[in-house]
Amino acid sequence: MSKSGFVPDNSNIKKSSGTPNLSVNYKQNVLFKRNDQNIAYQLTSTQLPAMLGGAFVDLYMTKGHMREPHWHPNAWELDVVVSGEVQVSVLDPDTSSMHNYRIKEGEVVFIPMGWWHWIEPLSEEAHLHLFFNNDQFESTEGSDVLRLTPPLVFQKAYGVSASEVAEAVAPITDTVVIGPPNNHSIYQKSYLKDERAEKVVVKINEKVVPAEDK
Repeated sequence: MSKSGFVPDNSNIKKSSGTPNLSVNYKQNVLFKRNDQNIAYQLTSTQLPAMLGGAFVDLYMTKGHMREPHWHPNAWELDVVVSGEVQVSVLDPDTSSMHNYRIKEGEVVFIPMGWWHWIEPLSEEAHLHLFFNNDQFESTEGSDVLRLTPPLVFQKAYGVSASEVAEAVAPITDTVVIGPPNNHSIYQKSYLKDERAEKVVVKINEKVVPAEDK
């Protein structure tokens, strides 16, 4: 069973090998755990070798946490709300526009492969099923982009202060996945309201709303 990724057939299953394992307890495979209420379980072809071409994540979050900004370079994602309400934010790279979708039980959001996105609970608790069309899907986390990119790169690319960038991202010492980190409170500061926020145009479920209402 050497093939992986998207496979449109069952050529990985051989008659001579007998029926492969088709059942497993996915909650024995934790993808990431912030605490008992903010945790993600993963099911891939590592747990079920016969399951090529798709993967699954069972995600639980509470209000005040979020699935951090990230993208999947080798898979699309379908987010299905099992319970609660969330906002899924997606950046369309083709139009350079941000879209925010508020969805409840029975509603879904589809995220094309490689698109920047994140998920934030709006209810006290939220439970989602995430489906991917690659049995070994990859994730590039925003926390890794920020903490592993040399601050001087941001200065050269965007004209911002490398020292200020270094100070701002210093609290990010590891991959976050479900944020904020447990030690985030010691880094909280008070900032003046950004006057530019009132000029931001935001779309929620394809309706333009004032930035303060998002």
